[in-house]
Amino acid sequence: MTKNTQIKLFEERKVRTLWDTDKEEWYFSVIDVIAVLTDSTNPRKYWSVLKNRLKSESNRQLATICSQLKMPGADGKMYKTDCMTRQQLFRLIQSIPSPKAEPFKLWIAQVAKERLDEIEDPELTINRAMQDYKNLGYSDSWINQRLKSIEIRKDLTDEWKRHGLKEGVQFATLTDIIYKTWAGKTTKEYKQFKGLKKENLRDNMTNKELVLNMLAELSTKEISQTSNPQNFGDHIQNAVDGASIAKNARLELEQKTGKKVVTPLNAYQGIGLINKQNISVLTDNEEEL
Repeated sequence: MTKNTQIKLFEERKVRTLWDTDKEEWYFSVIDVIAVLTDSTNPRKYWSVLKNRLKSESNRQLATICSQLKMPGADGKMYKTDCMTRQQLFRLIQSIPSPKAEPFKLWIAQVAKERLDEIEDPELTINRAMQDYKNLGYSDSWINQRLKSIEIRKDLTDEWKRHGLKEGVQFATLTDIIYKTWAGKTTKEYKQFKGLKKENLRDNMTNKELVLNMLAELSTKEISQTSNPQNFGDHIQNAVDGASIAKNARLELEQKTGKKVVTPLNAYQGIGLINKQNISVLTDNEEEL
């Protein structure tokens, strides 16, 4: 298990974070977050009191859900401290009775409302995605390509669901096979190659990478519809066959141009962007988009 610690600034206050490469998850120091959201002179004691209150309110799971991980102290030495993931922190923030936490509670409520609206009217999801990409500085041509890739990905996952495959391990396994076959890298290897962590891989692909990945996924879906796979092994073979079509296209293109298709370029370095300064971290689910 490899972990990397970093210091992030939040409202000009330091928050210790830790990246777990195995789980591909950021962990945040609970004490540091409480210090930011409460201005407490003793955030450690504040957290201790809050944990006891949560336990007494039958919210024991939230009070004990944090992980004890080693982070650097003020003296530079490593000490175990309570840490939470972003999802866990959102739950914790709801329990912090501080005026500074109110904007976060309102933001979480607004996000939940927007998500419910999008469930009722799926077109809102597309409109939001387009606007989000524009706000981040992506060009219109890249956005159109990206939205098309989402459509093709959904067609493929719908085909998998039609055959009874489950989201999670099975989808992730087939996705890894598709990437490994056409690009020579699994999802994790591809993200590491581009210097990514929680960011969405496809949001950090060049147009050429997007096109070839779309070809791989579209081909896999078409082969599945024709072959009518009977078991997971058949789906694996379909993924290899479909992605091989994209692999052959990649190799031929590289031979003709003398340029590698799979590159370490990412969104922070200007992929499809008008304004690089607007880029922030994207966290879409790789299995879905």
